[in-house]
Parts: sequence; C-alpha cells; structure tokens
Amino acid sequence: QVQLVESGGGLVQPGGSLRLSCAASGSIASIYDMGWYRQAPGKQRELVATITSGGITNYASSVKGRFTISRDNAKKTVSLQMNSLKPDDTAVYYCNADVKAAWARRNDYWGQGTPVTVSS
Repeated sequence: QVQLVESGGGLVQPGGSLRLSCAASGSIASIYDMGWYRQAPGKQRELVATITSGGITNYASSVKGRFTISRDNAKKTVSLQMNSLKPDDTAVYYCNADVKAAWARRNDYWGQGTPVTVSS
C-alpha cells in the first residue's frame, strides 16, 4: 500500500510564502512523475506543477515564476515552494505521484490535501 502525506498548508497574507511538502511511503518499487494539483471552492481540480524522476518540471501558467517544485528521490518527497502568493491561489493542494508499488501495478496516488488560504 502506498500513502502520500502532505504538510505545510495554512493561512498567509498576499505576497507571502509557503512551502508544501509531500512524503510517499509504503512498499514502493519506483516513483515516476510527482506533482501538485489544487482545487478551489466551486472549481475543478487543476494542475499546479509536475516534476519527472529526472527533474524536468512543468508549471501552470498562473504560477510560473512564483512557484518552484522540487523532489528528493532518495527520500521519496516532493515539495512546492510558493512565493508572491495571491488570493487566487487559495485552494486545497493535493500531492500526486505515479507509483509502481511492490507486487502491484503502476498506479496514480493522491494525498489527502492540505488547505492554503491567502488572505489579509
């Protein structure tokens, strides 16, 4: 069984910064792409940023230049540094990973979500 556990969400003022972290655990053989998605109230879940096992990154245009995704393959973690936060960044942020678990097929896993609120 694979679990993704996020941490680091909270309340921040506009212009502030937050760092989200996500740790994968369980019987993991390989982790491929990892990423962050978000879902604001009344909206669909959307991609924020992804990173391959080799470190190639992809960002939504709305966060490019403000957010930075990184990962530590040895620790099985992925992080999202969020700077210059705006009220429109308010959402629940979800960690995602494409994982080949031991004795199981490759599958997509999600964390439970961590809320981020940007407000003065």
